[in-house]
Amino acid sequence: MDEADEDIAADGARRRWKQDPEAVRADILGAARKLFAQKGYSGARIEEIAALTACSKRMIYYYFGDKEGLWRAVLAEAYRRTREAEEALDLHGLPPAEALRRLADFTFENHAARRDFIRLVMIENVHEGAHMPQADEMSGPNLSVIRLLEDIYRRGLAAGIFRPGLTPLELHWQISALSYFNVANQATFSRIFGDALFTPEGQARLKRQVGESLLRFVLTPEAAARELP
Repeated sequence: MDEADEDIAADGARRRWKQDPEAVRADILGAARKLFAQKGYSGARIEEIAALTACSKRMIYYYFGDKEGLWRAVLAEAYRRTREAEEALDLHGLPPAEALRRLADFTFENHAARRDFIRLVMIENVHEGAHMPQADEMSGPNLSVIRLLEDIYRRGLAAGIFRPGLTPLELHWQISALSYFNVANQATFSRIFGDALFTPEGQARLKRQVGESLLRFVLTPEAAARELP
């Protein structure tokens, strides 16, 4: 691209920024999510992110302050999308055992489909969580899944089918742990043991087993005998 073409592209970007700033912000986040997931926080460069959009480095800095601010925004947006998808399941009207199983199934499927989200979380854990957004920025929106599990667990206790002594946070950990490992460790696991578990058939079996394991952990023995095969 010669200098004249660059000027034309810059003028077009400025016009779009003035007409639809939220769309421009979303484009930057999308490009940054892709590059951060591919190259990590340390490896990704603002110049590369700008090149994937019609934006300049200056515009990225205008929206996000600096590279760390952009990374934090990408993380927050990735978590927000997951929480919104969970809310869209509308589990409040389902029987508690079915609702819990549906949430486990969704988490397994969503993690498998959104590998960029898992990679972003892996990368931030490598950095010991040093770049996470402020606690109130993350905890508030992410508490929606805990409230959802509180509702499911409370209804299960009231129905006499869930055993007492558990917490929604523990249930969230149980669901997340297996679903996360399925993606985060796929490369090394399949290199050592083969890829049988990562075929469509293998993934369907694992998803079913994750749901059944969770229910066997939560249900009373009497309820488990009725609810599970």
